[in-house]
Amino acid sequence: MHEGRVPPILAWLWNRRFNPSRGDLGRWGEWVALRHLLAMGWDVVARNWRGRGGEVDLIAWHESWLVFVEVKTSLLPSPFLPEERVDPEKQRRLEYLAKEFTWRHELEEAPVRLDVIAVETRDQVRFRLRHYVL
Repeated sequence: MHEGRVPPILAWLWNRRFNPSRGDLGRWGEWVALRHLLAMGWDVVARNWRGRGGEVDLIAWHESWLVFVEVKTSLLPSPFLPEERVDPEKQRRLEYLAKEFTWRHELEEAPVRLDVIAVETRDQVRFRLRHYVL
């Protein structure tokens, strides 16, 4: 688990532009996850990639792996953990999208992995992030 804090100026800018009640909480969580992957040195190649079966939040290279990342965000207090929303059906959809992406971009030989990043926050400043390899 990683606990972090968004720099105050970025939090202020974000909250002026977006409002969690308008459905922007998920977009904020994806932004936090993107910063997390970039800080770890991953090469992010796509954000919100749309295929026939839906959308992948983030696609990145980690070492030799092409990683398809599903980001789930919850505003605390919440009765459920955000990662609990990645059920077997969602995992199957991600696998299908990974196959479609690798086929479209002629990357069928690349090793593929599915990851989930869960982000929890009360105020979109402080957050808890958990990164899972499926």
